[in-house]
Formats: sequence, C-alpha cells, structure tokens
Amino acid sequence: MTKKFNAKSTADQVLSGIDLKGKRLLITGVSSGIGLETARALVAHGASVVGTVRNLVKAEASTSSALEAAAQGGGSLRLIELDLASLHSVRTCADHLLDNGHRFDTIIANAGVMATPFGRTADGFEMQFGTNYLGHFALINQIEPLLNDNGRLIVLSSQAHRVADVDLEDPNYEQQAYDPFVAYGRSKTAATLFAAEFDKRHRQRGIRAAAVMPGNSLTDLARHFSQEDLQGLFENVGNARAEAGLPPAELKEVAQAAATSVWAAIVADKDQIGGRYLEDCAVAPVDDSPNPFADGVRSYALDANKAEKLWSISKKMIVT
Repeated sequence: MTKKFNAKSTADQVLSGIDLKGKRLLITGVSSGIGLETARALVAHGASVVGTVRNLVKAEASTSSALEAAAQGGGSLRLIELDLASLHSVRTCADHLLDNGHRFDTIIANAGVMATPFGRTADGFEMQFGTNYLGHFALINQIEPLLNDNGRLIVLSSQAHRVADVDLEDPNYEQQAYDPFVAYGRSKTAATLFAAEFDKRHRQRGIRAAAVMPGNSLTDLARHFSQEDLQGLFENVGNARAEAGLPPAELKEVAQAAATSVWAAIVADKDQIGGRYLEDCAVAPVDDSPNPFADGVRSYALDANKAEKLWSISKKMIVT
C-alpha cells in the first residue's frame, strides 16, 4: 500500500478528486469535533451520511457546516438520535435504521467521552467503557445486516490504549479504585479489540474492520480536563517522548485528526487494513515499549484470544 498521506494530511486532501456519490455511511457522534469534520468532508464529496447525535435540536445548529457542504457537494446528511450510554436508546436507534432498511458501505464508530468523573450508564456500566465501547458493540452487532458485503467498519481508538489493557475481570470498576484516564485507556483498548474480532467474524462477507488512532487535537472531548490538567498532560507526553528519544508530539488540527478515519473508510486497501490499528493514514507498527505516549499499538490491543473473550463477555452484558 503506497503511503501518500501522513500526520499532516487533512480529510479533504485524502478525498481530493474522489466522487462519493452513491456511497452511504453511518457515523456516530457527528455534532462536533472529529465526527463533524469526518461527516463534512464526506458529504462535501457527494456521500450520503447518517450521523448520530445525542440531542437533535442542538445538533441541527452545530452541524450547519456539514449541511452546507452537503448542499454544495451533492451529498446529504441525515441526523438520528442516539445516546450510547443507554441500551434502550441504542436499540431504538438500531430498530429505526433496520426498519428504514437503507444499507451502508461503511460504519464509523466515532462517538466517545474521555476521562470523565466516575459515573455509570443508564444500564449500570462504567461510563467510558459503556459509552466508548459497549454502546457501539451493541449498536453495530444489531445493525450488522445493514452493512454491505465488502463494506468496512472503522472504530476510533486512541493512543491512550497504551495506558491500560482491558480488564476482563472487573470492566465496570466494581472492585477497584477509579482512575479517569486509565478507564479511558481501557475503553479504547476494548474498542480496538472489538474491531479486530469484528474483522475476523465478518471477513467471509468481504467486510473488513480496523481501529483508528486519529491523533491528538483540541476538541470538546477534553472538556473534563481543567486547563491546568490539560497542560500537565501535554508536559507529561512531551517528557515521556523525549526520554524515549521520540520526536515531540504535535497537536493536530481537527481536519488532520479526521484524515485517518476518512482514509480508512474510503481510500485505503481494505484487505491491508483489516484487523489492524491505524495512525497517520498508515498501518501502525506493534510497539510494546512501556512508554504510554509512544507511537504504534500495544500487542494486547490486537490479541485474538482476548478479543474473543471480550466479545463473549460483552454479549452477556448487553442482554437485559
């Protein structure tokens, strides 16, 4: 796979010259940040996007840039309500999509929360595990028949997966002290394992799934950090990378942070990215160094046995 793009590429550059008329995508979390920019870039090139949001009224205003891009580029954006922290909402959304019957070429599991204070979802799951991973697991498994043969599933992960492996014994913090950033890392490891297992289970239909590390950018995702905490995090990242002889981490513009999602969804060879972890518009190497802020993917996030166990546990958790 020829590497044409890099960390500085934008979503529009990745899609330059590509006509997406006739392509249908589902993207979760399009009301702001990376999800909004992902949707905007795709509809600007003619794609039809169904975007999920938690609040339809607020999202109609916040997604105006994407709606304008759709009008100019020949694409379309339709919003649908979804709260990933509620299995009732997940099932209602899935039922609506199934009743509608429109199929998708690609699903992008983009929505998420980061480093939240301790809390539980409507169904009692730890908030980050329940929202970032389990809500998507429930939604995508229910609507999987709508994903076209030879389609793609793109699941957003994070460099933070390097902070912590998933805890299969206590995923909901019922037996241990809560750490917001560790919990975030675990949820993103779970998301990466989900992509790997989904890829294995559905590749017989030509469907391939991959996890995407979009890169660090300043979006609403960091709203639970104080300015002081955020500055401290950036300093820790810089120090850890310097100690390992790595170049300084650079914040991406949101348009750059959306590029790898768009690249994986449309441009990349799906059979080369299937079951892999991607960053900077490329397949990332496995790097098991203990540095939590290094590049690449920790091998535990792609472990086939762990992915299968997590899938089995998750199926039991969402049955109510």
